[in-house]
Amino acid sequence: MPPRLLDEILADPAGQAWAVLWRDGQDEAEILLGDVVDLDLLSQIPRPRGGAPVLAMVPFRQIAERGFDARQDDTPLRVLQPTRTARVGLDELVAALPQDPVELTGEHFSVEDDDYARTVGRVIEEEIGEGEGANFVIRRDVLARCAGDHAVAALTWLRSLLVDERGAYWTFAVHTPGHALVGATPERHVSVRDGRVWMNPISGTFRHPADEAEVEPEFRAFVKDTKETEELFMVVDEEMKMMAQICSDGGRITGPYLKQMAHLTHTEYLLDGRSDADVRDVLRTTMFAPTVTGSPMENACTVIARHEETGRGYYSGVLALLEEDDEGGETLDAPILIRTAHLRGDGSVTVSAGATLVRHSDPVSECAETSAKARGVLAALGLRPRRDLGYAVDLGSLPGVADDLAARNDSLAPFWLSPQGARPDPDLLGRRVLVVDAEDTWTQMLAHMVRHLGMVPEVRRWETVGVTDVAGEGVRHDLVLFGPGPGDPTDLEDPRIARLHELVGTRLEAGLPVLAVCLSHQVLASMAGLAVTKLPTPNQGVQIPVDLWGEVHRIGFYNTFVARPGPAELLGRPLETAVHEPDDAVVGLRGERVASIQGHAESVLSRDGMRALHALVRHALA
Repeated sequence: MPPRLLDEILADPAGQAWAVLWRDGQDEAEILLGDVVDLDLLSQIPRPRGGAPVLAMVPFRQIAERGFDARQDDTPLRVLQPTRTARVGLDELVAALPQDPVELTGEHFSVEDDDYARTVGRVIEEEIGEGEGANFVIRRDVLARCAGDHAVAALTWLRSLLVDERGAYWTFAVHTPGHALVGATPERHVSVRDGRVWMNPISGTFRHPADEAEVEPEFRAFVKDTKETEELFMVVDEEMKMMAQICSDGGRITGPYLKQMAHLTHTEYLLDGRSDADVRDVLRTTMFAPTVTGSPMENACTVIARHEETGRGYYSGVLALLEEDDEGGETLDAPILIRTAHLRGDGSVTVSAGATLVRHSDPVSECAETSAKARGVLAALGLRPRRDLGYAVDLGSLPGVADDLAARNDSLAPFWLSPQGARPDPDLLGRRVLVVDAEDTWTQMLAHMVRHLGMVPEVRRWETVGVTDVAGEGVRHDLVLFGPGPGDPTDLEDPRIARLHELVGTRLEAGLPVLAVCLSHQVLASMAGLAVTKLPTPNQGVQIPVDLWGEVHRIGFYNTFVARPGPAELLGRPLETAVHEPDDAVVGLRGERVASIQGHAESVLSRDGMRALHALVRHALA
């Protein structure tokens, strides 16, 4: 017989606040019954007490806490504080849950295929094509109305997901007054336990074919597909920026792995590192996954607000389970709210899905991807027929797949793939570095790398840096590293770009060492008299072997604008240029106390990134 607590919920599901959670790797589901409170800030989430956890429903609009753009809606930051908890075996739970069909009416997409395809085209042309970022996730919703009790509907759909889905990280139903969630999400966003942080970026989607004979050739092609591979590398880079902010060792990458579900399979990496930060700070710093927003994160939120007409509700937010460990500390487990239905008290049902848009996205294919991602949840809701594939294949065991996956790491930076023991350069030990953040937290990875060389970095946002800070007055920095960011480096109407020009110019006039990366390299190039233009096709998330003054380095590139070759000088002093001839692009500059690089030495795509960065730092400080 089911435990009494489950009986109580089933007897009056709409009259109580509860959650039923089944987490990957556990033999039993967790049942929580208790009280609800709505909060303003993540810092207000209460501590778990007396062995009872705390479950927070975090909507996307909460990202405003980071100062990022978000369309506001009425979705609350809501916390369930259990007064009673229990566990139940999976078979017992499935047997107890309701299974009568739930009537749904008026099912439709919030944005029809043609309109969504046009939006995809605009994002590629107007955002990625104008240097606003490497990739962006734009969602659309399936909308319907539930005629019956939405609490009973949530339990019914939970049963369907438990029976029909596989490979989910969490399968869950949460009911609170006016808002309920039910879903099977494949993706952990962030976990914290015993001072260790894990993130789990997933990207790349393979839809299982109906014909078993097509599985092996199509999946082998998927694993080797350049677009799918680059999408995953881009989100790994973005989450590594977060890891560099919260982890003392910057984070380490393991994988890639496969996440095989009932109808879809994804590729994923696991990131981990050590941190002593409070779990709420970890949660705030990592809002939200680039797999559901894009990169760079801050500008991705602006692009989402520009192209999505309504707020996201809980889609792409997280459920956050806080528990007390044996030492009295706190643990955190937070899956991303995707493949999830959001039921409101008025009977409306929303299932959201998004596609990751990159420079070579096909609008028609991206439409199909959003439909495929929503399919499992829609089938559980009775809005789509369940796909009975009639076969079961472990895709990871297919011939050659393990080797093909492992081969992806051959091109990645060993620095981020292995434990990072410090390798200080005696000539750099203790040197102070001001790292200017131009609205892209690549600067956190750069700071970690120069710290690894024995230097002492300080990261500050561009608007908080004054001319006296770079002119050598007050606190003296041995080096100012001007970082990457989105946008047109020649647009002096943009306050951020104008400030970069001012700060770089002030530092140069003071005759003090400068290192510039990506956007700031382009700013430096334009100040040196070089033409800066747009590439016909952006380099977003690609590895390019470039010759930097006699040494070939494989470097990750994320750029739409490039400097073109020509005579270059600053303050009457000539600069040497490193030119990548296939792109007719200046990929590096150097002169007296000046060095720059177009690519991202800090990227996981930069196999030779540490070597290149070390050489540039030494040159600037020579």
